[in-house]
Amino acid sequence: MADLTTNQDLDPRRLRDAFGTFPSGVVALAAQVDGRPVGLAASSFTSVSLDPPLVSVSLATSSKTWPDLRRSSHLGVTVLAEHHAGACRALAGPVEHRFDHLAHTVTDDGAITLDEGLASFDCTVYREVEAGDHVLVLLRLHAVHQAEDAGGPLVFHRSGFGALR
Repeated sequence: MADLTTNQDLDPRRLRDAFGTFPSGVVALAAQVDGRPVGLAASSFTSVSLDPPLVSVSLATSSKTWPDLRRSSHLGVTVLAEHHAGACRALAGPVEHRFDHLAHTVTDDGAITLDEGLASFDCTVYREVEAGDHVLVLLRLHAVHQAEDAGGPLVFHRSGFGALR
């Protein structure tokens, strides 16, 4: 095993590359805000607690989308399936066109979930924690839906999308 390098070697590019060796699933976080769909894709989603039911997502403080999303009373989280790579790219594209070709459902409370996801959750913001250049958002779950047979998850690994094989 190679020696670990010192803190002097923690430049952002090297950290990004090292973090990218850890594969993660991808979710869509979306809601109806001011009468229009608003959303983003995130690869930092994780379960946190069963009692109370909480999940988390980490979002860059530079996000232009999160300030709008957080104004919604409810947020939808969709665990993306391997066929959602195009949807993920759309959610990273121009704000006004993110939902142009995305099949989605809007709840009465404004939470948006993408159709044909592996699982979807209706959430509210439970707490936000400043964490360096990100904000850790804890979301409280109010409803859950799990697809019976939607295939495998969309995986983000080494700055690209893939599927479990």
